[in-house]
Amino acid sequence: MHTALLQRAIDICLQKKIRFTAIRQRVFLLVLDQEGAISAYDLLEKLKEHDSSAKPPTIYRALDFLLEHHFIHRIESLNAYLKCEHFGCEHPMQLLICEKCKRVIELSDPVIDNAFSDQALQSGFKITNKVLEAHGICHNCLYN
Repeated sequence: MHTALLQRAIDICLQKKIRFTAIRQRVFLLVLDQEGAISAYDLLEKLKEHDSSAKPPTIYRALDFLLEHHFIHRIESLNAYLKCEHFGCEHPMQLLICEKCKRVIELSDPVIDNAFSDQALQSGFKITNKVLEAHGICHNCLYN
């Protein structure tokens, strides 16, 4: 499955004429391997298994690239990163984060996004970065 997703990412980069270096690809695959969110530090430790010379700037440059091109999401409240279910294009995003198991559910509801943006405009507020995150308890944790 990761092979197909990696190829899709490579194709997107070729279309956009942007460099998808080996390090960026490796970090992308490391994020894909995660069931949930992962910190930059944990990603760096995993990257070091493949490249012992990897340093914090290496991981942060790769993460910045992946974020800029919408391959992953940053979870602001957890200071962590998450694979994007609809990667490669900009889209509305809302995250539901379980406080018990740390599971993250990605929603992509344009109605929620538009309502939030409309309310901001009505308040005379110009949004420059929009991250909608809600913390609570997921269905599995609630009933187990």
